[in-house]
Amino acid sequence: MSENGRTHEAMVDAEVEPRAVRRHYTSEYKQRILDEIDQVREPGELGAILRREGLYSQIISKWRQQRQKGTLRDSHQAKRGRKADARAGELARLQAENQRLKARLERAEAIIDVQKKVSRLLGGDENEPEAGK
Repeated sequence: MSENGRTHEAMVDAEVEPRAVRRHYTSEYKQRILDEIDQVREPGELGAILRREGLYSQIISKWRQQRQKGTLRDSHQAKRGRKADARAGELARLQAENQRLKARLERAEAIIDVQKKVSRLLGGDENEPEAGK
């Protein structure tokens, strides 16, 4: 029971959808509506179109801006949220290359250390110049 004494089931209205559904518009639909709105000459025609289609003037303004920029596309194609940093891919590539080069350097240093030890074992001193040179 809720605070007002009614059960939750009694408060649920069967005619109300449980959650809103996002509408998706194709680019062809957007262009058709914008073309139709551009042809409006009589007062009230624009409002009639918006009511008929169930649209708001704000979305028409957004579509006009998109059309002007050349980015009018299907709404389900537009990605929502924070845009990826253009430099992120380059940064990831450089970090991977840096790791690869560090590993290569470590292998090279290990080989050089082994060569020094072999040289000492064989009696050569790397600090003295070779005889004959």
